[in-house]
Amino acid sequence: MFIVLLKFSSNKANAAQWMEGHKAWLQRGFDDGVFMLAGSLKPNRGGAVLAHRTTMDELQARVDADPFVAENVVSAQIMEIAPARADERLGFLLG
Repeated sequence: MFIVLLKFSSNKANAAQWMEGHKAWLQRGFDDGVFMLAGSLKPNRGGAVLAHRTTMDELQARVDADPFVAENVVSAQIMEIAPARADERLGFLLG
């Protein structure tokens, strides 16, 4: 499991230009069953994605394909999590 932090860079002003491509990129991640959750970092700092069922190399390639990343609107940081405990509602993440 992975957390992807997409923090706005100095090129943040160009976000609107690449927003539709970024939204399509997010949708592909959900359609492929890799993204589980996506949302904004508050206040107005970028976004975050929770990903699973992938490898670090596959996820890095996917993240690199995000127009926001490719156009330096955000910088991406990927952190891998090895789930060890979960609330029963999230127990499926341990398997």
